[in-house]
Amino acid sequence: MSAAATTLDHVGICAREAGPLHARFAALGFTLTPLARQSGPGGPLATGNRCAFFRHGYLELLAILDPALPDNGLGALLDRHEGMRILALGMDDAEANLRRLRGAGLPIPGIAPLARPCDDPQGRPARFERLPLPDAPEGRVQLVRHLTPELLWQERWLDHPNRVLALEEAFILSGAPMESAARLSVLAGRPLEPRPAGGVTLRLDHGAVSVLDAAGEFPDLPRPTLGGCAFRTGDGTAAIRALAPHGTALPDGSWLLHEAGAALVFRP
Repeated sequence: MSAAATTLDHVGICAREAGPLHARFAALGFTLTPLARQSGPGGPLATGNRCAFFRHGYLELLAILDPALPDNGLGALLDRHEGMRILALGMDDAEANLRRLRGAGLPIPGIAPLARPCDDPQGRPARFERLPLPDAPEGRVQLVRHLTPELLWQERWLDHPNRVLALEEAFILSGAPMESAARLSVLAGRPLEPRPAGGVTLRLDHGAVSVLDAAGEFPDLPRPTLGGCAFRTGDGTAAIRALAPHGTALPDGSWLLHEAGAALVFRP
């Protein structure tokens, strides 16, 4: 067990209206799980998601389904803007990471449980443990431990028409990149290193998170924010180019899309 982040677990793209968000990503060739309502210790929440699971990591599409219920802070995130508002790093040991983060001076009250249905034939919910970084200006940045990973990474959800195989990198956009990088390093319990294209990168056992400054990539997106992510494809990006011909070719052969307030990079 490790008292540090281990993987890039998932990113969450958030909107107030679920239907258009889900329809857009289905049209981009993501195989989405059925709609699932979330719940917390106090009962049902206002939020629900559909997800695209990959061989490594996943993409969450989160929206408010019932504004009359508690929204677990999503409404406050959306008041600023829609887009990629969630970044979750995987962890093995919630208790050890809680002790580490409290030792670093972060006022984390405890481990936050979360559950949601997952289309399991036996009706079992997917269950998680969360350690959110308090007051992160970039969005909801957190550590997550999966208690029931076998219920989520089902083989039937892992093949996508756009040929995405893995969530490979997440991008934090910041006008004060060293401050954002320091918060990320404390949360992850790992050092960061210079990124050849500019900024700094947190490298994990699977995946990475990069912090970019205002003069770097994606200059049209707001800062500070979780600006977007990169996916690894299995076909050299041929499928996503056919599905979304409005994208932009990047010098390394990647295909860039701006969708739902987020930058999406599909890598060959």
